[in-house]
Amino acid sequence: MTTPASEPTGTDPTAPVPLTEPVAGTPDVVADLETLERASRRISAGSGPIAVDTERASGYRYSQRAYLVQIKREGAGTFLVDPIAVDNRVDPLVEALGSDEWVLHAASQDLPCLSELDLRPAKLFDTELAGRLAGFERVALGTLVELLLGYHLEKGHGAADWSRRPLPVDWLNYAALDVELLVPLRDALEAELRAQGKLEWALEEFEALRTAPPAAPRKEPWRRTSGIHSVRTPRGLAAIRALWEARDGLARDRDIAPGRVLPDSAIIQAASVNPTDESSLLQLPVFKGRAQRRQVALWMRALRTAAQLPKSDLPDPSPPTDGPPPPNRWADKDPEAAARLVAARAALGKIAEEHRLPVENLLQPDLLRRTCWTPPADTDVDTVTATLRAGGARTWQTTLVAEALSTALRATAG
Repeated sequence: MTTPASEPTGTDPTAPVPLTEPVAGTPDVVADLETLERASRRISAGSGPIAVDTERASGYRYSQRAYLVQIKREGAGTFLVDPIAVDNRVDPLVEALGSDEWVLHAASQDLPCLSELDLRPAKLFDTELAGRLAGFERVALGTLVELLLGYHLEKGHGAADWSRRPLPVDWLNYAALDVELLVPLRDALEAELRAQGKLEWALEEFEALRTAPPAAPRKEPWRRTSGIHSVRTPRGLAAIRALWEARDGLARDRDIAPGRVLPDSAIIQAASVNPTDESSLLQLPVFKGRAQRRQVALWMRALRTAAQLPKSDLPDPSPPTDGPPPPNRWADKDPEAAARLVAARAALGKIAEEHRLPVENLLQPDLLRRTCWTPPADTDVDTVTATLRAGGARTWQTTLVAEALSTALRATAG
């Protein structure tokens, strides 16, 4: 790929070169099937890895669909594809992207919405994950581009409402820049990982990310309402659940982000105050607004439903979980488990520091906690290795941590 040829204009020769637009200019949006087919043929005729990115409208829409797909490939150019304009019929792209490697930054954010379009990589390189494994403390795209390539990317529209049409030119420029230097960044990170002896680790991580199944739906997602910790009674939690579910249904039907339908803070306040009629509900700050006045019957119906539930149907303030309790409770509940966790964290922290890795990338924190809370009957290295592998750990991870964790699992309280 050809990188920008401009030189720094300031007095500091080490200052990053501002890159305010793609070298070849910002392309027009691909917004019809005929143009999409031509673009796909050009992508197929290109060479090397394919830079891919998406833009969503998470803070504005209920869905996590892609509202723009950015693609860049050597010998083909940059393409900004509007899947909405072609009714998500991007079959030509499916074939064009084919079996070649995709380069994404923070791929876990983009892969789900790409999969909705039947776009799935046959091979993956994640520049954010690569940066973490290479030991960089900050791994934002702009930061890595400055550190490794010497360019400063124009940013500023990542949190915009990408469902808006037509998309402003400066937004499209921003979107195109997100894939402008992804492949050179990939090459620089691959060289760094190879020099550190970590390339095989990264490739294993990329493949695990590429082949990971979709996340399972959360059980009782209403319990993630911000501020819920302030409501402790089963009846109050029932009110939160009822309001959350009413809001979620309305948001889904209208494809609006739930927080824009009704803020979490309003749900918590209504559940805490427990108004008995619409007039009382409308006295609460958020509910005084015009939008909420129009929906007051919906919110009041949810609150009345919660108020009339029999005790047997009220939510448990401390619902059972399928994992261990929070670590700050371990010392009281199981001192031996607490000792194992302390020893394991210390051992893994030392290994992570030695290899310039974030400890959470060395081993998934949840897997570490589960293993320390309920260790295998045998704590020899082979058994610990098998336990970690069954929990999703990669080969490179077990190779680094199994022996140290085996020792830690034999730690005792006191």
